[in-house]
Amino acid sequence: MFANEIFMIEALYNFDIELFYFVNHVIRNDFFDMIMPILRGKFTWIPLYILIIYLVIKKYKKSGYLIILFALLTVFFSDLISSQILKPFFERIRPCNIADFADWINLPIGKGSGWSFTSSHAANHFALAIFFSQIFEGFKTKKSILLLFILWASAISFAQVYIGFHFPADVFAGAVIGIIVGLTGSLICMRKIKKRKIDY
Repeated sequence: MFANEIFMIEALYNFDIELFYFVNHVIRNDFFDMIMPILRGKFTWIPLYILIIYLVIKKYKKSGYLIILFALLTVFFSDLISSQILKPFFERIRPCNIADFADWINLPIGKGSGWSFTSSHAANHFALAIFFSQIFEGFKTKKSILLLFILWASAISFAQVYIGFHFPADVFAGAVIGIIVGLTGSLICMRKIKKRKIDY
């Protein structure tokens, strides 16, 4: 039984490496080398965040301020779990810093620092994506917005693998954390709004 478990772990690890090789090396191209670093950049999405804040407050009035507060708390907790708890616990080396990959790895923006598992980019953006999609759905907004948010978070997560900063398993685990935290945050937020009977 123990041998089977070891085999499964090794198989998953090998699959993770192979999938990373495919994303980072096999499909490497000049366009992706240019666009992927932009997708995961710290400042790329600031205009989007400002627009969301403006639209939320304009549309939902008093409840909009509570929504923004909970959105910030959602990101705080997703980042806390990923960066401060899981990364120091697992201490997985980033693929960009693994010497065995040096002959083929594609690093369009160079090497990153810190640990790899889990991806905080994936955790934080999926947390926001799920939070806002659930909040907007709770206010009877078109459900198609969920797909847009998921595609947005997925693109950023994909970029993290492409530039060599994370393995696919890192971003998958980060996405799971983000989804759980985002759902929890949106649920608590909606309950607070309904309990206080804030106008929206």
